[in-house]
Amino acid sequence: MNSDPTATTAHTGFMREAIALARANIAAGGRPFGAVLVRDGEIIARASNRIHDSFDPTAHAELLAIREAGQRLRSPRLDGCVIYASGYPCPMCLAAMHLCGISAVHYAYSNEDGAPYGLSTAPVYAQMALPPGEQSLPVQQECPQGEADLYAQWARQRG
Repeated sequence: MNSDPTATTAHTGFMREAIALARANIAAGGRPFGAVLVRDGEIIARASNRIHDSFDPTAHAELLAIREAGQRLRSPRLDGCVIYASGYPCPMCLAAMHLCGISAVHYAYSNEDGAPYGLSTAPVYAQMALPPGEQSLPVQQECPQGEADLYAQWARQRG
């Protein structure tokens, strides 16, 4: 637990902003998800879920904030950045956070809070915890003969 009242106040302010984005998104016909991405106490990006108007199933608040931050910082790495999200991140968003180096995630509402409203991603987490052969989505490797050098080509190009 953080005993620094200034840090606690900042966390609360960033979280309230993420929740305000989610509430505004509800008013706009969207889902109750907002995210604020912060580095060194400064908001770098903010976003709300845009699935309802973009028809993009990946347009989650956290991913949109990550994309905006990457563009703004001109880097695919977001080390030292913290995300404040209105809801517990789905597996896709959490994986993106790991991949880009997000340092911490704070969320307001849990999967359990969202479950009665159909807003829990716990079933997806459960599927992903299974061995690949036991998941409901079939995933198979299919690399055509003669195509084994893709990664080597990339490594050579990088020099």
